Amino acid sequence: MDNLDQRRVSRRTLLKMAGAGVAAGLVPTIFARSGEIAYAAGAPTHLEIDPLRVAGILDPRMTTALNAQAGWADQERLVRADVVRANLDRLACALAEQRQVKDAWQRILLKPPGKVWSDVVVAIKTNEIAGGQQQSRSAVLSSICHVLTDVMGVKPSNICVYDATTGGGMPAYRGLPEGVNLTKKWGGTAASVPVPAPYKGGAATARCLKTLADGTVDILVNLALCKGHSNSFGGFTMAMKNHLGTFEPGPVHQGGGGPDYLIGINKSPQILGTLDQRSGKVLFPRQQLCIMDALWASKGGPGGNPSAQPNSLFMGTCGPVLDYQVATKFRRDSMKWQINEPVTLRYLKEFGFDPADLPNGGRIIEPAA
Repeated sequence: MDNLDQRRVSRRTLLKMAGAGVAAGLVPTIFARSGEIAYAAGAPTHLEIDPLRVAGILDPRMTTALNAQAGWADQERLVRADVVRANLDRLACALAEQRQVKDAWQRILLKPPGKVWSDVVVAIKTNEIAGGQQQSRSAVLSSICHVLTDVMGVKPSNICVYDATTGGGMPAYRGLPEGVNLTKKWGGTAASVPVPAPYKGGAATARCLKTLADGTVDILVNLALCKGHSNSFGGFTMAMKNHLGTFEPGPVHQGGGGPDYLIGINKSPQILGTLDQRSGKVLFPRQQLCIMDALWASKGGPGGNPSAQPNSLFMGTCGPVLDYQVATKFRRDSMKWQINEPVTLRYLKEFGFDPADLPNGGRIIEPAA
């Protein structure tokens, strides 16, 4: 977008800032007392990629046959992993504005200062709520894992696939690099951390995955599904709500948490990454990639078999923006599924973004042929 440079600090500058903290032993911790650290709405959530960029593709070749209401086992059988991997590479190029696949991934996935890639720890949040019906698909998960190992140099043993809430039903995903950890619940939501406003004015805490709270995880990948949900959440559950397997889900349903809780946890340093305590800007991003798997999708949900087979994938770096674009351009405009417009818009605006600022005339970016 035209005014991106007015809102962002260059990657080199931010890396120097973070590197200075490493050298001095003063890297801002992700722990915080309530109210100490708050994300500055409108600030970049990534050092290289415009948070408002969302790329998407529709390609019937990603599956071998049409079975819109297929269960997960049949979905696995019908998916063509090679086409999925090729399309994820194309989406990366479109998202990162690069022609070469390796250059694109290296612009999206950033190594923390002071580390080598072989020491980087990556957590991948999958969606396991509808066991045997709709779960993350092996072709998508394995493709991202191979990017991490084959392109970036991450050790397979440092990649952890989790869903801290419903991961107990995690299947034996296929095609992963040998050594990738299917950590299932990974200990569950065991660490209490502050939840930023608007949830209870920023004065409440909630439990989240311990390895995010203690800084073990360097990079977080959000692998979401395109499913329906209650109208009170916008009518869908996608990237933002996928983190109800990163944070405890209870408060979203109890005590009036609702969208306030979803917004709050997605503003947290546990998900966004290290925040500057004074400016609220992201010094180094933790959630560096969000993927929306819409090979199959559902009008309702979150449980049950899918209701459509759109053969689509979407990619961005900012969960709320990805949700807004997929909800409005795909679920509403393409699939003709009803969404709660005010809630959907609120997800975008609470992070300081506006529909008028969206690049490409507000359209989802399609990769080059």
